[in-house]
Amino acid sequence: MNYSDTFLKDILKRMKRVAVVGVSDNPVRASYFVARYLSLRGVTIIPVNPKLTGQSLFGSVAVGSLAEIEGPVDMVDIFRRSEAVPEIVDEALEHLPDLRTIWMQIGVENAQAAATAEERGIDVVQNRCPKIEYQRLFGELRMGGFATGIISSKL
Repeated sequence: MNYSDTFLKDILKRMKRVAVVGVSDNPVRASYFVARYLSLRGVTIIPVNPKLTGQSLFGSVAVGSLAEIEGPVDMVDIFRRSEAVPEIVDEALEHLPDLRTIWMQIGVENAQAAATAEERGIDVVQNRCPKIEYQRLFGELRMGGFATGIISSKL
C-alpha cells in the first residue's frame, strides 16, 4: 500500500485520542512502546485489551473492548492478527462516532475491513506503524542515526 506523506502527516497531526487494540503491558512488546511513544507526544492513549481491563497504562485505564470507551476517539490503532480486523472495525464503526482513522500495524492488513471503513468516510492505513511514520515525517529518525531526507533545525 502506498500512502502519500501528506496523507500520513495529516493523520498524525490530527490524532489526539487513540484506542490501541491489543496493547500489552510488557515494555518490550511493540504495542507497548508504540503506545508509550505516542503518549509522550501528547496523544491520549486508550488501552484496549480484555486481559488488562482496569489497569492503568499511559495515564488511562485499560478497557476490554472498543464499546467500553467513553468519549471521542480519533484513531484506532490495531495490534491484532489480520483475520481479527473485520470484527474490530465493525465494533469501532458502531461505537465510535468521532472516529476518523483505522490504522493497522506492520504486518496487519485486511482489504475487506479497509473497504468497509473507507465506505463510511474513515481514513485507513495498513501495514504501517504510526511511531515510525511520525519519526520519519517529523524528523526524529535522525536522532537514531537515520538519514531522513528532512532538513530540520531541531536538535
